[in-house]
Amino acid sequence: MTLQERIGILSELGDFLRNDTDNEALMGVIQQTWIENRWFTPENIREAIAAIADTMLKPELLEKWAAQYPISSSTHPEHTIGLVMAGNIPLVGFHDWLCVFLSGARAKVKLSEKDKNLLPFLIQKMGEWAHESREYTIFCAENEPLRGFDAVIATGSNNTARYFEQYFAKYPHIIRRNRNAVGVIDGSETFADFYALGRDIFAYFGLGCRNVSKIYVPRSYVFDPMLEALHEYKELANHDKYRNNFDYNTTLLLLNSRHYLNNGCIILLEDVSLNSRIATVHYEYYDDSAVLADDLRQKSEEIQCIVGKLTLPGISVLPFGQSQSPTLNDYPDGVDVMHWLTTLDKS
Repeated sequence: MTLQERIGILSELGDFLRNDTDNEALMGVIQQTWIENRWFTPENIREAIAAIADTMLKPELLEKWAAQYPISSSTHPEHTIGLVMAGNIPLVGFHDWLCVFLSGARAKVKLSEKDKNLLPFLIQKMGEWAHESREYTIFCAENEPLRGFDAVIATGSNNTARYFEQYFAKYPHIIRRNRNAVGVIDGSETFADFYALGRDIFAYFGLGCRNVSKIYVPRSYVFDPMLEALHEYKELANHDKYRNNFDYNTTLLLLNSRHYLNNGCIILLEDVSLNSRIATVHYEYYDDSAVLADDLRQKSEEIQCIVGKLTLPGISVLPFGQSQSPTLNDYPDGVDVMHWLTTLDKS
């Protein structure tokens, strides 16, 4: 397939996903995925699909993105990229697969057991529209080790990343670890701002690397307005798995006599760690925005993105509510995957 043909079929996939209302096959795979993984609610899966269709699979976006890179003119895959995908939120590895496909390479994909239906379904649909697209993606069978690749992109926890570093040491590789998003509060926020922050916190039950897991607040900050606005997401607590985590973490804090705040659907806990438990957001006080900016720069390798209204020198800050809306150029961990892929043969 030529680059233009690959862009064309990706655009067709975007059209298909944007008009999924009456598609029984897609509804069926969404339902099956939810049955197998109760964190992946139909609403969350549709949200992930809509984000992909609207921000990644429009022809004008794909063409502008591809034009930045020296993509090979070959009409067949010249090398194979191993992909070890995470399963924390629906289709979390789609951007990596998209990079490999658009670059003209073949993806050999090791799916997570938590998300093993959605991407194969999308690839199957593309194969129905253009048979030649099938040679660009291979899925490992269940329990089959990942072999037969020229380079690899692997995503996992900090613990699995250490294993990946050893296992894939002799191959060109990108290894991803735990990251989180953080929010910065300056005291001028409105109810609408905090409601938007709720999306950054609660989307996908807070399981994604772009979910806000920690907020920085001015010294002596009063949390009542924030807790009131975040209570608008109270329906989340009706989800059995989320509720179990909320109750369990509340019990732990009570048993350990730790001070915390909660509004029935989120726990706010003072803690220096960026990584928080499910249904919990950490907070930390700051006295000076310049000092805070220095601290955030020092933790840049642990932070996926930052949301807020405060201007921080030398740091990119997204508006509240935008952490879950990455564009094609918003590469995880700041590593330009397309540049890496298109220069592999030159390295």
